[in-house]
Amino acid sequence: MPSETNRIEYKQCLTDDLEKEAVAFLNCPEGGVLYVGMYKTGEPIGVKDIDGDMLRIKDRLKNNVMPSCMGLFDVAVEVMDGVEVIKVTFASGTEKPYYIKKLGMSERGTFIRVGSAAEPMPVRMIETLFAKRTRNSIGKIKSPNQQLTFEQLKIYYESAHKTLNQQFAVNLELLTDDGRYNYVAYLLADVNGMSVKLAKYDGTDRVDLKENNEYGYCSLVKATKQVLDRLEVENKTVAKITSRERIETRLWNPIALREAVINAIVHNDYTQEVPPKFEIFDDRIEITSFGGLPQGMAEKEFFEGYSVPRNKELMRVFRDLDLVEHLGSGVPRILRSYGRECFRFTENFLRMTIPVTPQVTPQVTPQVTPQVTPQVQELVRVMDRELNRQEILERLNLADRKYLRLKYLRPALNLGFIEMTIPEKPNSGLQKYRLTEQGKEYKEAGESFSGR
Repeated sequence: MPSETNRIEYKQCLTDDLEKEAVAFLNCPEGGVLYVGMYKTGEPIGVKDIDGDMLRIKDRLKNNVMPSCMGLFDVAVEVMDGVEVIKVTFASGTEKPYYIKKLGMSERGTFIRVGSAAEPMPVRMIETLFAKRTRNSIGKIKSPNQQLTFEQLKIYYESAHKTLNQQFAVNLELLTDDGRYNYVAYLLADVNGMSVKLAKYDGTDRVDLKENNEYGYCSLVKATKQVLDRLEVENKTVAKITSRERIETRLWNPIALREAVINAIVHNDYTQEVPPKFEIFDDRIEITSFGGLPQGMAEKEFFEGYSVPRNKELMRVFRDLDLVEHLGSGVPRILRSYGRECFRFTENFLRMTIPVTPQVTPQVTPQVTPQVTPQVQELVRVMDRELNRQEILERLNLADRKYLRLKYLRPALNLGFIEMTIPEKPNSGLQKYRLTEQGKEYKEAGESFSGR
């Protein structure tokens, strides 16, 4: 590991300095990372009570830092040289200056990162940052409707094995300072006036509109899942034929596409009531979000994965529901498949253009696709909806999970007959499997895949 820098801090164990380091990173334009269980040299030594320390970190950051930094940090376990350490990732906050609650907004309680140390913030800087503090955020805007219900949100939390108690509106920061529902609550409520647009065109321009769908007037979480499901249908499997082999691939990289959708929805500027927009063309998908780059962020920092969540309350909910994995991970995941040229920034908008995967025309007779085994045939036969591994085991009357994986799931995945519902997290406890369009066709046809 590198030595400590202005963005990296090491601690051998959890100390009283946690809030000080957190505040310093939150007040910096780039955020930062705090490791617990590391020598100052970067050598890992591990953490004895890793689960307990992670809970203590979350609780202390939640209760001891002002303004609220919920949604602005991640706490995760990282394995280094065979030992487990805690990695706390901080995004740069938009409500600077952040300070230690019990010490107040003063030089004693407000810190900034200087080199590899957290130093007291000068009074003049505190006053300047406070004067610039973002007040027109969706967390501070009152909901136009105060008669809100959240049954959809509760169902999604239950599906993620989490529950919302009676204090959920306070815990999720859905209230203004005077106790009224804010605009975040409005977006997450069962009924609202926000609708996400998804259009499909015939051709490569906007002349011939083929479909015009709206997903919304409901919880933003539900609308997000509807958009993802619709694009999953559009993201068909195509064959690329080379001189040596036949390669089956998707029109768009599913992980990059998913990250682009989530980023557009979570980081959209809803203060002007302009929703993100999704447009499908024959040669590309265009994803447009309102708001441009977050205030104070440069394009270089955007591409390097620095995170300045525009809507930290939405980010927190989407992370709770496993729709977002880690702070700052979205753009790097997209860049693995698509270059920087796919992004276009204007003063008020950010647009990402994802091109269709180039298809190679046949040059030689393709190789014969492998025969479908009896196990795969049986698996396809029992798949009639999304199923987890335990449900598949029961339907196939099997007990050995390894045998299921090796003889049924893996071959069916390789043939393109089934797909994971969470492809970016293959080992997720919420992982399920479903038939692809190709799998559905095979099931309906009732014939072998060989020679098709």
